[in-house]
Amino acid sequence: MKKLFVGNLPADTKEADLIELFERFGKVRSHKIIMDMFTRKCKGFGFIEMEGHEARAAIDGLNGKDFNGNTIKVNFETTTPKGGRRR
Repeated sequence: MKKLFVGNLPADTKEADLIELFERFGKVRSHKIIMDMFTRKCKGFGFIEMEGHEARAAIDGLNGKDFNGNTIKVNFETTTPKGGRRR
């Protein structure tokens, strides 16, 4: 299972739209759009979990493509060291 970071999402992105976009490349195992606590709108990014070969196909097929007026970024999630700062 691979976790993908999806960036530059439009503020009006709904979970169903994101799932539909990624299901062209395989089964979406889990998903999460990061929402603003006060406005309840998308903060511009989210995460998708898919099988490895499906995740690679989604990156190849969607990174740099238009999604509802925004050019989205799709890549494997990278973790930051504890403390939140990269060196």
